[in-house]
Amino acid sequence: MRELLAARRRPVRDVWLSDGVTDAAIVGEIVNLAERAGVPVRRVSRARLDAEARTESAQGVLAHARELGEAALDDLLHDAPDGRPPFLLVIDGVTDPHNLGALLRTAELAGASGVVLARHRAAHVTPTVAKAAAGAIEYLPIAVVPGIPAALSQLGDHGIWTVGLDAGADASVFDLDLADQPVALVVGAEGPGLSRLTRARCDVLVAVPQRGRLASLNVAAAGAIAAFEIARRRP
Repeated sequence: MRELLAARRRPVRDVWLSDGVTDAAIVGEIVNLAERAGVPVRRVSRARLDAEARTESAQGVLAHARELGEAALDDLLHDAPDGRPPFLLVIDGVTDPHNLGALLRTAELAGASGVVLARHRAAHVTPTVAKAAAGAIEYLPIAVVPGIPAALSQLGDHGIWTVGLDAGADASVFDLDLADQPVALVVGAEGPGLSRLTRARCDVLVAVPQRGRLASLNVAAAGAIAAFEIARRRP
């Protein structure tokens, strides 16, 4: 909610606060941001707010805003507004909304310039994802594409290196020399990882080195390690 108002990327019609919501600092900040943007703040009953919300965890605050728009993949192929080369996160078949939300939050904090999602057989942005992403959806351009393999080919045609995160890869993400170039980090689904075609389209496959006895890291954790390693190497 705070980031929706702070980012000002999409119009907000109004903000609802339930009668029982506590006047915590974050609520005060939300009210101040709304007032500065000229957005009406309304007090309603908790029952009315819960009935209006599309999530079971509205926490006493709700906003009516324009639907989040999709970015075009073409728009993500160029340098970011700050002049840095593209750094994209490509998410191949992640279906758990909490994992998707965590990956979006990681992408924003690591300085990614955009995210690519598959249209089919994958989680999309829902209230649950938005909550887990902690406001990242208000800043990240997100392109939804018919198929990840075709999108990777398009990225390659525009000089963007595609780096697949694969637990079975021989190379380590910590030895990735091309991280300071136009790059897309590709993460796969929970369990199976990258699909066969996606793996084949990646320029490089890397793994997060592991020393313990468990089979693999959760996709959100592995994606966070890899994304911040790339971020560390970028100008």
